[in-house]
Amino acid sequence: MFPLSKGRVTRQAHVGLPEGTYEEEHGREAFAGRASHLYRTHPPTAWVRIEGPLRPSAFDLTALKPTDMTDAQGEWVSIARNEEVSLYVSRRREAARSFLRDADGDLCYFVHQGSGTLETDYGPLSFSEGDYLILPKGTTHRLVPIGELFVFVIEGRGEFRIPDRGILGRHAQFDPGVLETPEPDPHDERGEFAVRVKRDDQYTTLVYPHHPLDVVGWQGDLCPVRLNVADFRPVVSPRYHLPPSVHCTWANDGFAVCTFAPRPTETGDPDALRVPFFHANIDNDEVIFYHAGSFFSRAGIGPGMMTLHPQGLHHGPQQAAIEASKTKEFADEVAVMVETEHPLAVSPEAEAVRIEGYETSWARGMGLID
Repeated sequence: MFPLSKGRVTRQAHVGLPEGTYEEEHGREAFAGRASHLYRTHPPTAWVRIEGPLRPSAFDLTALKPTDMTDAQGEWVSIARNEEVSLYVSRRREAARSFLRDADGDLCYFVHQGSGTLETDYGPLSFSEGDYLILPKGTTHRLVPIGELFVFVIEGRGEFRIPDRGILGRHAQFDPGVLETPEPDPHDERGEFAVRVKRDDQYTTLVYPHHPLDVVGWQGDLCPVRLNVADFRPVVSPRYHLPPSVHCTWANDGFAVCTFAPRPTETGDPDALRVPFFHANIDNDEVIFYHAGSFFSRAGIGPGMMTLHPQGLHHGPQQAAIEASKTKEFADEVAVMVETEHPLAVSPEAEAVRIEGYETSWARGMGLID
C-alpha cells in the first residue's frame, strides 16, 4: 500500500492544518500500523448525546475505599480487566500480617501517594511517590507503608519488559542502569508465617514455621525492580507532536504501560500541534491514570482520577485546551497510560465513582450543550 492524498490536506501530519479543520488520525495497531489523516470541519468528539453502552468515561479513584484501607488483611479494589491485564487500587495504611505471592501475573505497582518498603524474596526496596515497582509473577512480598499509600496496581498475564527502543538506542527514555534492584536481607525468625497465594482471584494460605524471606543470595536476570518517573526522560520533537506510544515504559502481552512526564511542547514551529491529535481507538482501549501536575488536554481531571477511552470512539483535546496550547511552552503533567489490545470490562466499584457528564464534555466545552 502507498499513501494517497485527496482534497484539502496538510503536507505533514500534525503540522499546518488547513484553515478551519480538525485533524483525525484513523490508524491501526495503536500508532504503529497503517493510518490515514482526515481533515474535518468539526471535532470528531463533538457528539451531543450517546445512546448505548460504549462511551468515554472518567472515574474519581480517590473516592474508592478498598478493604486494605481499614483492614491490614484487606484486599485491593478492582477497577477494570480483560484477558491480559487487571487494574486495581490499593490504599494500605499498615503492613499485612501475611505475605502475598501473585500467581495470576506479574505486578506493576505505581505509587501515587505515600512511601515505605517493599519486602521481597530478593530483599527490600524502599519506595516513594512516582515509583514503578515491578514484581515477577510468584514473588513473595508485602508492602510496608509509612502512613497511607495510594497505589495503582497493574497485573499483567505476561512479563513486564523494557520495550525495544529501535533507532533511539537502549539508553533512551531511561538508562537500564537507573533501575534499582534489591540486596538480600535474610530473616532468621521462627514462629508462624503466612503466605497467601493468589490464583484465579482466589487465595490459598501457606503457613511456614520460619520467616518466608530467608534468601541469603540470588543471581539471574529475573528480579524486582524500581523506577521513578523522575528518571524517565521523554522523547520530544520541537516541530512535531509525537504519538503517545513514544512514551512506552513497559511492554507486556496484550498491553503496554506509558509514562507522560513533564516535557516541552512543540515550540519550534508555530504551525505544529501542541496537544494530542484526535484519533479513533480502533484496536485499543486507552486508560490514563493521572498522578500529578496540570493536565492541559482536558478540564475537570485531577490527581487520582482515571479516564477510559474505548475502542470504536474518538478522543482528543477539549476545545479550551486547543486554544490554550497555542501559547503553552511546557506540559507539566505526570500520568500513567495503559493501552490494551482487548476491551476492558469496568468493575461495579469503578462504576460507582464514575464522573457524570464526561462523555459529552467536548460538546459542552464548545457550547453545543449546557
